[in-house]
Amino acid sequence: MEKKIRILIGKPGLDGHDRGAKVIAAALRDAGFEVIYTGLHQLSESIVEAAIQEDVDIIGLSILSGAHMTIFPKIIDLLKQKNAEHIIVIGGGIIPEEDIKKLIQMGVKRIFTPGAPTNEIVDYINSIIH
Repeated sequence: MEKKIRILIGKPGLDGHDRGAKVIAAALRDAGFEVIYTGLHQLSESIVEAAIQEDVDIIGLSILSGAHMTIFPKIIDLLKQKNAEHIIVIGGGIIPEEDIKKLIQMGVKRIFTPGAPTNEIVDYINSIIH
């Protein structure tokens, strides 16, 4: 039996809006993925620790607060420190195009902006894991 893709959805920092993250989590679950949702106001360290403990393939971060240029690099750095660089980091939120390019250069695999169809996210995850 093939191992299910495991995804941790994280809402780091002070951002209090999680409707989008919950919609994505539900869509990923409906697509057959195992999804762990950390809830609101998570520390980067907590997200990375949970990802390692849960043996996830992907961390998906939802950031609407404008702190993406701080949080994404911190998550990438923590994964390196914990020898867990094999965990893929993707994200979504209100992130300017120029920042998306910088985040990709730092090691974030993909950023989905508001309005991205959930099937596009599912297809992307299937394409990078299988």
